[in-house]
Amino acid sequence: MQLLDDDFLLDNDMAKTLYQDYAAQMPIIDFHCHLNPSEIYQNKNYTNITRIWLNEGTYGDHYKWRLMRANGVDEKYITGDGDDYLKFIEWAKTIENAYGNPLYEWTHLELRRFFHIDERLTAESAPRIWEKANQLLQTDDFKPRQLIKNSNVQVVCTTDDPASDLHYHQLLKPEEAANGFKTLPAMRPDQLMQIDRDGFGGYLKTLGKVAGVEIHDFATIVTALTQRFEFFNEMGGRLSDHSLLTYHFEEATQAELDAIVAKGINNAALSEHEINQYLTMLLEALMKLNTQFNWTMQFHINSDRDLNRPMFAKIGPDTGYDAVGTQPDIVKHISALYTKMQQTEDVPKSIFYSLNSNDWLELATMMGCFQGGTTQKLQLGAGWWFNDTAEGMTQQLQVFALQSLLPHFVGMLTDSRSFLSYPRHEYFRRVLCSFYGRLVEQGRVPNDAAELGRVVQNIAYNNAHDYFDFFKINERSLR
Repeated sequence: MQLLDDDFLLDNDMAKTLYQDYAAQMPIIDFHCHLNPSEIYQNKNYTNITRIWLNEGTYGDHYKWRLMRANGVDEKYITGDGDDYLKFIEWAKTIENAYGNPLYEWTHLELRRFFHIDERLTAESAPRIWEKANQLLQTDDFKPRQLIKNSNVQVVCTTDDPASDLHYHQLLKPEEAANGFKTLPAMRPDQLMQIDRDGFGGYLKTLGKVAGVEIHDFATIVTALTQRFEFFNEMGGRLSDHSLLTYHFEEATQAELDAIVAKGINNAALSEHEINQYLTMLLEALMKLNTQFNWTMQFHINSDRDLNRPMFAKIGPDTGYDAVGTQPDIVKHISALYTKMQQTEDVPKSIFYSLNSNDWLELATMMGCFQGGTTQKLQLGAGWWFNDTAEGMTQQLQVFALQSLLPHFVGMLTDSRSFLSYPRHEYFRRVLCSFYGRLVEQGRVPNDAAELGRVVQNIAYNNAHDYFDFFKINERSLR
């Protein structure tokens, strides 16, 4: 088999049929990513492949940065002020040593699918690839909007603070028909959850101002949030996203909660118990709002952030210094939260991603306790971050299939800052088709290409179309 040939990752005959005849042509709904809506609106060409592929300052692809550091590359040529061409050369030298790493496959998929470059990226080929890629990057087909459209993407959900005015979303909304895709906000209230951080009081002032509410206690936080849900909903928002690095379920009385909020506003020291109380009560309020607006609530759990503290102090977060979290009882505490909210029927549609794959079976069985009312109301999310590999994807599909109804899965997302990341959907779809093809070979599912083709098309696109309700009721799904 040749590198990335037509049968890449397709290890049986049924897999090849399912991918080529059914999955490959389906559109994409990218319901969670970190693309910048201002870049979509401004629609500028990138200067060179380093700027779109590796970094612009300390904003870029920390997946690649980690490998470059492991290859001994000086930080000057990673997030520093080194020459863009030399940064690209250093990435080429790194990728030569990345056999078996998904970035080796993603890198060459992106070169082939976007730039039509079949050559392997090496230190020797890098100058030629640099020249060809940079020429193409100056064309209209390589502007952000066209990259999205040419990838057959119908919806892009960005990640937005509740206090955002969604300015660029408002500018993009009238241009949806011309663009060929929707750019929709998804609410991520990280700063609201971080009551122990400096600047929490200032953030509440910002949130209150945009919501038209003077925030002074927990009730006014909820009032402001409600207004923001209404605004995001009007702008097409249908999801929220919540980072739980760790979590402990600990409730609070109203008086305790208001005292905790007052401490946060005044930047006073908070105990771990108080932080957990605030976070629990905020999550309860958010679950009620997600239920009220019929949104989907995403949880990204059990990650360990910014372990290299000197580098965090130097270049900030999201720069490649994170790891898998190890809180062993985090699912138990999430279960307690859902048990409480079930009592008032305030369990929203939910998707759980854990960076620690040891949580997946526990999450899948916990979610089975709260299903009902909506098809696959609670879902085990796609393999996330360090699990975003062929092996991690396969494990996630297996756990989902064994414990629930995989044909109802909403499928893949990019979780990326790059406009060149859409081949990850192709990668996932190939893994999915191989997963079902192997079940056929084992005699565990029907040897029926049309039936299984319907299933993989649903997971690739149709389920997300129906589950998130991004489109008007009278708009047909592509079944």
